[in-house]
Amino acid sequence: MATAQKSLCPINLALEVFGDRWSLLIVRDMMFAGKRHFREFLQSEEGISSNILTERLGKLVEYGVLSKTDDPTHKQKAIYSLTPMGIDLLPVVTQIGVWGRKYTPATKESGAPAAALEKGGPPLQKKMQAALRKAHLG
Repeated sequence: MATAQKSLCPINLALEVFGDRWSLLIVRDMMFAGKRHFREFLQSEEGISSNILTERLGKLVEYGVLSKTDDPTHKQKAIYSLTPMGIDLLPVVTQIGVWGRKYTPATKESGAPAAALEKGGPPLQKKMQAALRKAHLG
């Protein structure tokens, strides 16, 4: 995205790309729930509206976190995929989940993916990244 940045701090720049609530939840749903279509994201229990979803998906595609291709089974559908940049967010999303399990009233069930990735450490994260690459990149 070609906008002037107020700060070239890497944390600020990263948050410009994926730092809002809905963008992270979209990435989470792709990683842990296998969601790839617009309608699937709308069914998130957090209740994203269609206009916000459209904007966030467009932003994530524009920044290169996601790619969008036409769905060969339906003219008006698209398939969203994580790009290598998006797949590299797995450790970040995992650590947010670890923090959330520790400091919020998250349920055991909702925290299970983060717990498993924390317990398995980097080897399990690398294995999951490989599975995401296969599913999203072919």
